[in-house]
Amino acid sequence: MLVISFALALTSLTVFFDGWIKSQRNPNAEPGSTLLEDGSLEVALLRNRQGHYMAAGTINGWPVTFLLDTGATDVAVPAGVAGKIGLLYGAETRVITAAGIVPVFSTTISKLTLGSIELSGVSASISPSMRGDTILLGMSALKRLEFAQRENTLTLRQSGSQKE
Repeated sequence: MLVISFALALTSLTVFFDGWIKSQRNPNAEPGSTLLEDGSLEVALLRNRQGHYMAAGTINGWPVTFLLDTGATDVAVPAGVAGKIGLLYGAETRVITAAGIVPVFSTTISKLTLGSIELSGVSASISPSMRGDTILLGMSALKRLEFAQRENTLTLRQSGSQKE
């Protein structure tokens, strides 16, 4: 009975801390949106423990995790994720990254969502050298939004006239 109790307690602690660690990595697993009087949409994101802004969203209806990266020209999608969600490979080019010069393939995202913000026809790159399943939300998407940081919160705003 003692062994079973210990095993149950250990399992419970594992589940609890796993959820806690995930919330520390991505505190925006369900980003909320606010509709403003002028028709604009705002999404407020909290910074994670590492100082980054991550958020759940979708690409062409598939759930993904974004890491906002103002240093990235395009939305960058790991090849493994691109294959799962059916992105089409376009022309191959080479780009300069922190890891050096790497090949990427151009693509277009039909629909990208973050909270209630929706963007269509977003230029993106499929990167075979990227590992994991996190999408870099680069300037090809962010340039369509206004954004402002205050303390640990980044607010993204899509004006009513920019909605697609």
